[in-house]
Order: sequence, then structure tokens, then C-alpha cells
Amino acid sequence: MPLILNIETSTTICSVCLAKDETVIDFREERTGNSHAKILTVYIDELFKSNNLPLSALDAVTVSSGPGSYTGLRIGTSVAKGLCYALNKPLIAVPTLLALAIGIQQKQNNSSAYYMPVLDARRMDAYTALYDSDLNEVRQTNCITLNEEFENSINGLGNIYVGGNATEKCRQTFSSPNFIYTEQIECDARTMIRISNKKYLRNEFENTAYFEPVYLKEFPLKSSI
Repeated sequence: MPLILNIETSTTICSVCLAKDETVIDFREERTGNSHAKILTVYIDELFKSNNLPLSALDAVTVSSGPGSYTGLRIGTSVAKGLCYALNKPLIAVPTLLALAIGIQQKQNNSSAYYMPVLDARRMDAYTALYDSDLNEVRQTNCITLNEEFENSINGLGNIYVGGNATEKCRQTFSSPNFIYTEQIECDARTMIRISNKKYLRNEFENTAYFEPVYLKEFPLKSSI
């Protein structure tokens, strides 16, 4: 029953979750944006103090590995690596879109549907991937332009549940009734725990020294976080 700290900073939302054996122990979240660097370590400290746990009780640290905000991913990764080095604990990486797909599935569980998480990548671009009902990746993570060509490329699959902070862009662009929009789906550290727990039990750890998030796009001159 591993005790795992999950860190999610890939968008304007900053959230941390302390979990044991896929059960949430405690959770903190900030949705105002532009504050990851100031509040992330504060939230982590609060989680452990409020539950009377020392940091040394951790078995692993998990970080959302992208894609997403360049600055947000850098902050989350730096804090996660720092904890792993200081505590001599393993680092686990959870793909941001996979965790987001889990959030969609929790609201729209359908044994024959597909899940398409979408994260805003500026203009009409979005980071996305496509998962089947067992959360197997059937279309790999990529940065795509939301347009008719992309819609036609996946429209024949059947019902596709869409969720994430680029959902409204999809709604305005796609015309097919096969796209079903899931409201209020955001990146959340609590949706990481299923994957992080499984990876821990399978010893699927990252090389802490060399791990880097998945950015997909170059660093913008003006960051969103």
C-alpha cells in the first residue's frame, strides 16, 4: 500500500494529492493561475502537516508529465525531482492526457466509447490523444489543429467523449453528433492516482536525473502561467 504524492501543474490549475493504495488521503487545489511557483510547496507542506505525516513516509512522488504549459510543467517537475533527491524516493511520471481521460471516463463511463482529452495549445491548436474504453491509446499524443480535416480523420470511430480546457474550441469547430462534450473536466491530481499506484507496483520509475516533461511545442515568448 504505497503512499504517493501526486503533483499536477500542467495547466493554470495547480493541484496536489496524497494517496495510499488508490485512495485519496488529502487534496489541495488552486484555480486562479499564475501562482504555481508560490503555492505548490506550500500545499505539499500543508498536506503532510495536516495529516501528521513526515515527508519521509512517502514511497514515491508522481508528476504529470505533459503536454501542457511549459512553465507549469517545469515547476512541477523541479519540485518533484527535488523531493525525490532529498528523500531518496523514486519518481513516477503520468501522462497528462491519460489522467485527463480518466477524469472523462469517471463521468461518462461507456464500454463502447472513446475518450478524447483536449488541452488548449493556443490559437486553434490543442494537445490531444484518443483512448478506447480500456484507456488504451489508439491515437498517440500530439499537438493538432482543430479543424474539419481532423474531425473527419476520427469521425468514423463512433461516440467520442471530449473533455478538457479546449472543449469549447471543439464544440465550436466540430459538427458531428458523435462528439459528446463532457463539462467541467480539468487536470486534477486525483485522476493520477490509479496510474501512479500501478506504476509503483510495477517498478515503472523514471530516471530522476534525466527525466524531462513532454512539451510538444517550443517555449512561447509569453507563457500562460
